[in-house]
Amino acid sequence: MQFLNKARICPASGSLSSQSMPVLGTLLDFLIAVRVKLSVYFFILIHFSCNEEIILSIKALKGFKDILPDEVGHWQFIEQTARKIFHRYGFEEIRVPILEKTELFVRTIGESTDIVEKEMYTFVDRNGSSITMRPEGTASVIRSYIDNGLYVRGSVQRLYTIGPMFRHERPQKGRLRQFHQMSVEVLGSNRATIDTEVMAMAWQILQEIGLQASLEINSLGCAACRPSFKEALQTFLQERIQHLCEDCRRRSSSNPLRVLDCKSEHCQAQYTSAPSILDHLCEGCSQHFAEVKQTLSQLDVPFAVNAKMVRGLDYYTRTTFELITTELGSQGAIGAGGRYDGLVRQLGGPEVPGIGFALGMERLVMLLSQKSRQDLGPSLDLFLITLGEKAYEKGFVLLQKLRALGLGAMMDHEGRSMKNQMKQADKQKADFVLILGENELTNLEAPLKDMRSGEQELVELPPAFEDWASSIKTKIRQK
Repeated sequence: MQFLNKARICPASGSLSSQSMPVLGTLLDFLIAVRVKLSVYFFILIHFSCNEEIILSIKALKGFKDILPDEVGHWQFIEQTARKIFHRYGFEEIRVPILEKTELFVRTIGESTDIVEKEMYTFVDRNGSSITMRPEGTASVIRSYIDNGLYVRGSVQRLYTIGPMFRHERPQKGRLRQFHQMSVEVLGSNRATIDTEVMAMAWQILQEIGLQASLEINSLGCAACRPSFKEALQTFLQERIQHLCEDCRRRSSSNPLRVLDCKSEHCQAQYTSAPSILDHLCEGCSQHFAEVKQTLSQLDVPFAVNAKMVRGLDYYTRTTFELITTELGSQGAIGAGGRYDGLVRQLGGPEVPGIGFALGMERLVMLLSQKSRQDLGPSLDLFLITLGEKAYEKGFVLLQKLRALGLGAMMDHEGRSMKNQMKQADKQKADFVLILGENELTNLEAPLKDMRSGEQELVELPPAFEDWASSIKTKIRQK
C-alpha cells in the first residue's frame, strides 16, 4: 500500500493536488475490493498540508474495550474490596501467564465444550507450538500449582488471581472478547465446609461491594454415580433427538451433560422433564451435598437448588454454583464455580481435591455503575494554587516535598487564573486547596480551604522554607 504515502492536499485551497486524485481513487477501489467498512474499522484523517501524509486512525479491536480514567474508580473499588476479603480468609495472590499451551485448556475444559470448539484464541507460534490466550483462570493456576510444586508448601493452598481472559464470542452487553475475572482456588481439601466457605466468601464480596444476587447450587456427582445419570439422560435425549439443535445432537452421545447448558430456548423447552442428577447421586455425594446445604443455612447464606445447572466446563464434580442477578438481562451470571477433585491428577499432579470460583469484573462494574454514579476513584489530599511566577517557583519545590511526605498533591503548570485553578482542584477531587501568591510569601501565611466543608482559614508558614511541607501536612491531618 505504498500509494498511501503519495496523497497530498494543497494548504492554500484545501483541495487535493492533481497527483493525489488517482491515488485516492486507487485507495477507494482497494477498500471496496476488500469490503472494508470505513465506519467500523477506521476513518481517514487528511491533514491540510502539502507535506503531510494520509494518516489511518487505528481503532480498538471488536470486543476489546479501553477502561478509561473515569471508569477505573469502580474497578479499583471492587478489586480492593475483594483483596481485603481474600486476605481475611487466608488467600494468597498468584499471577499466571496469559499464554499457555493449547493442550492445557483442551484437557481441562473439555474438547466438546463451546469454549474449546468455538471461542478460544489459538495460534501457532514461530516454533510451531499451538498457543492459546487463557479463556479462564483455573487451568493456569492448577498448571502453576503442579509446575512449581506448591503442594509441598502445605496441605491446603488458598490462591487467587485477578486478570484478563479471552474468548472469541459475539460481543454484547456484559460480554467482551477480552474480559476480566477474579478467580479463587482452594486446593487440598474435600470437606463440604470448604465448599460452603468459598461460596460464603463470594457472597460476602458482593455484600461489601453493595450488590445483590441470588445463589444457585447443584451437585454433579462423581465418577461413581455420574454414569447412571449419563445413561438415563442419553435415553431421554434419544427420544427427542429430532427436536434438538445440531450441537445438542452431537453432544448427546459424546458429552450428554453439556446439552443441559445449551443456550437455545427451543432446546431448553425439551429439557424441562429431563432426569435430575440429584436422583442419581451416590451415598457419598448425597451426604456431601446435604452438608453443603446445611452449613450454608448455618452461615445465613440464602440459596436455591437448581438441578439443571451443569456449568460450561468438563472438570467440575460434586458442588457447582452460580451467582445470578436480574439486573443485566440475559447476562445474569456474575459469578460461578464448583468443585474439581480430579483436575490436579488429570494434569499430572498428585491426587489433590479442589474447588474455586470466578467473578466477572465487567458485570460487577456495570451493576455498581447502575447503583452509584459516584466516582469511586481516589481523592487528592491537596491542590496547590499559585499566583505569580515567584509563587509558582516556590510551589513547584513545595509540591515535591509534600509528595515525599506521603501526601497526594498537584498544581497547575500553565499559569491559569485562580478561578480556573479552583476548577482543576474540584475536578481532581482535592480535599484541600492551599493558595500561594506574593502576599502569602511575604506574610508567611496562606489560605487553606477545606473543599468538603467549604471552610477556609489562614495557615501560618514557618520562617524556614524547609519546614513548610511538614507544617502543611500536620495541619491537613488535624482536619
